[in-house]
Amino acid sequence: MFRNTARCLDALFVIAGGLLAHWMRFSTPIALSDTERLLIAFNCVLVLLMFPGFGVYETWRGKALPAMLLRVAAAWLVVVATALLLAFTLHRMDAVSRLWFAYSTLISGALIVATKCLVHVALQSVRRRGMNFRTVAIVGAPGFSRTLLAHLNHAPQAGFRPVCVFDTSIEAAGTYGVRLNRLPVLTDLNAFAAKVRAEHVNEVWLALPLSEEHMIYRFTRIFRHDFVNLRFIPDVRSLSLFNHALVDVVGLPTLNLSATPVSSPQMWPKLIFDRLFAAAALLVLAPVFVALAIGIKLSSPGPVFFRQTRKGVDGQPFAIYKFRSMTVHHEAHGRVTQAARHDARVTKLGGFMRRTSLDELPQFLNVLLGQMSVVGPRPHAVEHDDLYKDQVYGYMNRYRIKPGITGWAQVNGYRGATTKVEKMEARVKFDLFYIHNWSFWFDMKIVFITIFKGFVGRNAF
Repeated sequence: MFRNTARCLDALFVIAGGLLAHWMRFSTPIALSDTERLLIAFNCVLVLLMFPGFGVYETWRGKALPAMLLRVAAAWLVVVATALLLAFTLHRMDAVSRLWFAYSTLISGALIVATKCLVHVALQSVRRRGMNFRTVAIVGAPGFSRTLLAHLNHAPQAGFRPVCVFDTSIEAAGTYGVRLNRLPVLTDLNAFAAKVRAEHVNEVWLALPLSEEHMIYRFTRIFRHDFVNLRFIPDVRSLSLFNHALVDVVGLPTLNLSATPVSSPQMWPKLIFDRLFAAAALLVLAPVFVALAIGIKLSSPGPVFFRQTRKGVDGQPFAIYKFRSMTVHHEAHGRVTQAARHDARVTKLGGFMRRTSLDELPQFLNVLLGQMSVVGPRPHAVEHDDLYKDQVYGYMNRYRIKPGITGWAQVNGYRGATTKVEKMEARVKFDLFYIHNWSFWFDMKIVFITIFKGFVGRNAF
């Protein structure tokens, strides 16, 4: 019913867009030419035929609104392009006002997109109030089931309401009366199936590891005659650290276990911000650069800048820039000695720069060159990468995105030397959380925190 109503509305918006465009272009009442009528009729038919193929009328429940609106806009542009092709084929383009066609395209497209957006927002509001929901039964071990329940609890606008959990863990066998997040936990498969049928549960989510093929088969078999949606949500926590999305590769459904977490189009705001921010910072801080350069030269002999090879995105090496904060010395090959408190190698000016992070300012040059980002995991010395990559699980996944001048770990207090593996594990945990939850506004939050309290830290010396 709802889908048929949506189809009729879309066709009406095509007609309304053509009429409004005619009035805007010619300032006359409804007096469309034959060609305009033909194009409007053709667009209506194309909308009814092609929109379903683009998934416009699929349920938007639990899906990202921007992605769905983009799909609608793409479908409408294909309809318009097809109409243009028809006009050219029939040699009727000369009889069509270009301005009318542009107006009708924009008006109809805006009406279609805006209406779907409003409906989606209205449904989200209704679902937050506990209406228009679908019931869900979760199958899996308590740990992953608890994670799914937390996701559902934080997204009430999606309209999914959990009703029970089936515990597949061995430890739970034979236990009764157990509850998880106030939901009943069942361990008998027949009792679980009876509950799903008796309460007319809409969906069963199989939150199982990839190795539980036999368990998946049992559930698909027991519900083979029931009209319940079975969804497989693989528990890949032991395999993947981020971006375990299902993608299409040469027509095959593929589960990412470890891949670049953010697509290139999503990164454009970050790339633009990095270059603009770096250019502005270098311009504003130019007097500070000059003053520090003079001070470094006066404090000890040697170059102003310290250059060291670090790993960038996907492990590509680059030379990172810092203000030199130590006296010139030589390390044994393959060894890097981290600065310690009261380190004799650190100059007085160098100690001040390290405590206030002023020695990191030249890295805005790396940002301007595209080697680093303003926000991202801090790059470590190559020797430290070689040391920790086998000791800290997921360590090298930090380099799936560009390293940064500041990061989520740094604003949470993880700065300076890492003398223990436990400290590096904690830092990597924060870095991977940042990568998994990245957004442009998350970057802005980190920049804001860094500006107000992130430059000075008790662990920096």
